[in-house]
Amino acid sequence: MDPAGFCTQSRVLIVAGKGGVGKTTVTAALARMAALSGLTTLIIEVEGKSGIGSAFGRREPLTYEEVVLAPGGGPDGAADVRARTLTPDDALLEYLEDHGMRRISRRLLSSGAIDVVSTAVPGIKDILVLGKVKQLERSATADLIVLDAPAAGHAVTFLTSAAGLLDAVRMGPIRTQAEDVIDLLSDPARCQVLLVTLPEETPVNEVVETAFKLEDRVGVQLAPVVVNGLYPPVDGLDADPVEAAAAADVFLRPGEAEALRDAARFRMDRTELQSEQVGRLAAALPLPQLDLPFLFTTELGLAEVDGLARALADSVSTLP
Repeated sequence: MDPAGFCTQSRVLIVAGKGGVGKTTVTAALARMAALSGLTTLIIEVEGKSGIGSAFGRREPLTYEEVVLAPGGGPDGAADVRARTLTPDDALLEYLEDHGMRRISRRLLSSGAIDVVSTAVPGIKDILVLGKVKQLERSATADLIVLDAPAAGHAVTFLTSAAGLLDAVRMGPIRTQAEDVIDLLSDPARCQVLLVTLPEETPVNEVVETAFKLEDRVGVQLAPVVVNGLYPPVDGLDADPVEAAAAADVFLRPGEAEALRDAARFRMDRTELQSEQVGRLAAALPLPQLDLPFLFTTELGLAEVDGLARALADSVSTLP
């Protein structure tokens, strides 16, 4: 499958996973892959702390207003990557103003009324955000919307909020909003969830559990699962470092040969462990897997995002 085809299977891709598995990094790579395929892309963060902007070299935090993180054009002929943050307060303010209640909207927010309402009606904050996502999807504001969802535990609650509100609210605009959100989440041509994990025991366990919860409670279709942080293969790790150094006419100082043996053993053990976890994930979760390499750096910028985007595109190309 080509990247453009993958990115147009659904108009909204919700990226979810356990905290620390690189969910935001995958969001950035996915958005950039779509843009490099010529698709305009809008990234939405919902917690305001994802750091998606810094991955594209932006120092200021994202706001409710859209910004361009990576302009289109250039030798690659890429499309724009835009981004914004969605918060319940801003979504409510916009909703009230759009419905002719501008005069009271700011007073409600300044009085903390939304916190009172969210206590009385659990899930109202999530439905305000998802309702805005639904509005953006309907307006075709971008070829692809990529939502950087909350961490796995909250993601399930976040995505089941609409169904919960249907039980709590029998009529009115809130119920209509909840019904519209459920329509979005249950239509695979409009919305899918892409789960992210690391090739480690605990993240694999959690991503499998999250996948079944989302299918059972939300009814959302799951896209292929991304396995992030895979060590790329290295040839010759089982070679004797002394012999290899001699063949390459390299002089090893005292202790370096043993250090190289230890490093090679660690890399081989780590690769074997990752392979076991990838196999266990495939057995437990019948979804295609997309692989992303481990980045041997603590800095994530546009160059790294582009590298991951191309690696993701290569992995997508293996899908039927």
